[in-house]
Amino acid sequence: MATPAAPTLLPSTPQNNECRLVEVKGAKLASFTVKNTELICLPQAFDVFLKHLVGGLHTVYTKLKRLDITPVVCNVEQVRVLRGLGAIQPGVNRCKLISRQDFETGFWGGDDSMCDPGGVCGDFG
Repeated sequence: MATPAAPTLLPSTPQNNECRLVEVKGAKLASFTVKNTELICLPQAFDVFLKHLVGGLHTVYTKLKRLDITPVVCNVEQVRVLRGLGAIQPGVNRCKLISRQDFETGFWGGDDSMCDPGGVCGDFG
């Protein structure tokens, strides 16, 4: 059995810490672009799309692990930015990001995805 990849902590640079809002399935989500990859705030995506369907964010992390999708750990400045935008709660001091491509695949991408293309979510078994 292979050892799971350790989460990557993003370096704190002005480019990595620049946040913008992107539209995903009609919702605005916080996003950072790192090395030409758009990274979406995973807890915010959970709140917007899945909170009413599953017991907690840990369920989403488990599903992502089964899909071989490894979220990226936010740096301290990114956490501050996300709290300031209201993307994560005020007391939260860590956060994970997921590439937009992995987000689209993991949430709406196919037979083992979390949601169907119409946005209906729930296959977390």
